[in-house]
Amino acid sequence: MGSAVSTDSLNDIMFFLMLFFLIMSTMVAPSVIKINLPKTNAGKSVSKENLVLAVDSNMNYYLNNEKIAFDSLEPKLSMFITDDTLTQPNIVLKASKSLKLQDVVDVMTIGAKLNMKMVLATTNR
Repeated sequence: MGSAVSTDSLNDIMFFLMLFFLIMSTMVAPSVIKINLPKTNAGKSVSKENLVLAVDSNMNYYLNNEKIAFDSLEPKLSMFITDDTLTQPNIVLKASKSLKLQDVVDVMTIGAKLNMKMVLATTNR
């Protein structure tokens, strides 16, 4: 007399495992698209420079460590605009935490008007 193994619930277990892995695989990277880019030996390398715009608690503005007035901020930034959007600089905005939010938004509005990418710098705790 042999012992019998019941496999009645094996189909249910396999179905739930398959369902679990399908759901988990879509949650891991739902919006990632893998693209293999072509390679070339010729061409130019594009490197973006970062402009550092600092605003201290006394509302003094510094563009790459050069003190400027708020009124001349937009003309100074517009000098860095190029026709090639790949080489336009990123603006790293270092604003004092004691500033009012409206003061920071006013500076970011200038960058948005010039279609420049502006990033707000923060520190790690």
